[in-house]
Amino acid sequence: QVQLVESGGGLVQPGGSLRLSCAASGSIFSGNAMGWYRQAPGKERELVAVISSGGGRTNYVDSVKGRFTISRDNAKNMVYLQMNSLEPEDTAVYYCNKHPPRLAYWGQGTQVTVSS
Repeated sequence: QVQLVESGGGLVQPGGSLRLSCAASGSIFSGNAMGWYRQAPGKERELVAVISSGGGRTNYVDSVKGRFTISRDNAKNMVYLQMNSLEPEDTAVYYCNKHPPRLAYWGQGTQVTVSS
């Protein structure tokens, strides 16, 4: 059974940092680009960052460039999102999935709240 489990979210003050982790079961990682997505209240889910299958190429939505870093460990079937200089606008539920995403792979996500 293919499953993605996100963790690492929480409440953080503006300017703070969090590191999100995504653990994958099955063969989802093998040969696939992976992405971190987020959905803020009342908004559509958006792609935040993507990393190539080998990890050598990354891309980010403009609003997080220079603040977020996506990485992966294919030996451990893990994807990470290091988030620095967090802003209230980053508040959302964060998900990982393939890129492009597969509907069946969406997990529960992890809540990130940036507030003083």
